[in-house]
Amino acid sequence: MERSTRRTASLLAVSIAILASACSTSRPSAASSGDKPTVVAAEDFWGSIASQLGGDHVSVTSIITNPNADPHDYEPTTADAREIAGASYVIENGIGYDAWAQKLLDSNPDSARAVLNVGNLVGEPVGGNPHQWYSPTSVQKVIDAITAEYEKLDPSDSTAFDRLRTTFEKQALAEYHQSITDIRSKYAGTPVGASESIFAELAPALGLKLITPPAFLTAISEGTDPTAADKATIDQQITSHEIKVYVYNSQNATPDVQRQIEEAKRVGIPVTTITETLVPAGATFQAWQVSQLRSLEAALAEGTA
Repeated sequence: MERSTRRTASLLAVSIAILASACSTSRPSAASSGDKPTVVAAEDFWGSIASQLGGDHVSVTSIITNPNADPHDYEPTTADAREIAGASYVIENGIGYDAWAQKLLDSNPDSARAVLNVGNLVGEPVGGNPHQWYSPTSVQKVIDAITAEYEKLDPSDSTAFDRLRTTFEKQALAEYHQSITDIRSKYAGTPVGASESIFAELAPALGLKLITPPAFLTAISEGTDPTAADKATIDQQITSHEIKVYVYNSQNATPDVQRQIEEAKRVGIPVTTITETLVPAGATFQAWQVSQLRSLEAALAEGTA
């Protein structure tokens, strides 16, 4: 799928519309108005976490919820702009992944609005790997940051927010953490291949040795052409069984990736998938991640048998 970052015209149109509708109004903070904090997440994976950490004490809306939508290439609507303009708290991924969200924020500045830029939080600059929701360490930092902000927005519910965080960490994420531990304990050091950089954040947490050329992973993620040398390296890794499993993003299976999948299957290397956004739509972050981790563990069991 093509991933163009040149969305200036559509963003300008949205910005003009929202400035016309929102600049004449002011939005009181949740604390001063007595209303629930309104939270807008650019992507549903962060929105799922934000919703579970807030419970019925916050109102959370995710902009990208369609599994077929590409956050890199998303064209926001006027309705999206209004959601962001009216939010108490906005969660954007940053790192160049959802630049449209930052442009909407910039088009309607509000000193009372809290903003979480995940890239800034975890110290990942633009040009780095944007897929931080696949890093358990980054996920924990986001959990801590969201809870802290909720307690600022609505101090009267601080105890409830602490309780919700504990429940989320200890119960909701229990199987997620256990799946990561199981894979790491059984398959640490296993060489694997992948289609793009989305897996590069998860592989180290699992103890897996991702040997696909990093430049290829980045090229596929960013929609640019990988080099012939990198493609040849991957072909060799597959045909010689240097990798035990091939992991690909089913939402971005380019012709090069499709060819690698076919070759891996032909030579008997197990293939498993991951996705950028929640699948199925409406799934919780943890159910989505656990499903993928289980599939990966089964592929590793087969590939290393």
